[in-house]
Amino acid sequence: MSLNTTAVRIKVTLKDVKPEVMRCLVVPLTLRLDRLHLTLQAAFGWTNSHLFEFLAGEARWGIPDPDGDFGPQPIDARKTRLSNIVQETGAKTIHYLYDFGDSWDHVIKLEKWFDNTTTEGLPFLLEAAGRCPPEDVGGAPGYAEYLDAISDPTHPEHEHMRLWGPEQFDPNVVDRKALEAAVNELSDIWKPRRRTTRSK
Repeated sequence: MSLNTTAVRIKVTLKDVKPEVMRCLVVPLTLRLDRLHLTLQAAFGWTNSHLFEFLAGEARWGIPDPDGDFGPQPIDARKTRLSNIVQETGAKTIHYLYDFGDSWDHVIKLEKWFDNTTTEGLPFLLEAAGRCPPEDVGGAPGYAEYLDAISDPTHPEHEHMRLWGPEQFDPNVVDRKALEAAVNELSDIWKPRRRTTRSK
């Protein structure tokens, strides 16, 4: 990675989930990890209602607990950029863990580097496959059970799960426009502001 590398294409796949849930995005290499977290929340369709961590090598990045009661603290994601992880660990694959109860493991592969390119309009969603599982469904094993239950009218949990989860849930149908709009909204919010000079 050269110093003039400005953006990277990432392929992010939910581990141990069938059918596949995958997102492909282009993000600035200087994106802070707390913002990468928000980008992945938007791209997948999560609700940003749980804790998260990024993992590469032996290191962990997240939001440190202000009370520090839960063992070794992660490195502050608000003060770390994606480029820092790459430079410090040499990682080409990073794990993004969302919801420590359900333990959704997103495998982030750094696929293609873009040099000397504008970062305007980034992050940008390129591809989306598979609908995001419902929050609090019990991780990958719970999601598999949920899909079994809603697809089989004779399943003992069929009615309960059908009423508990989103209406007409289809794991293969992605509302790409909604995901794109959510990601684009972030790129608009984070767009560098142009300084205006006051006339004397």
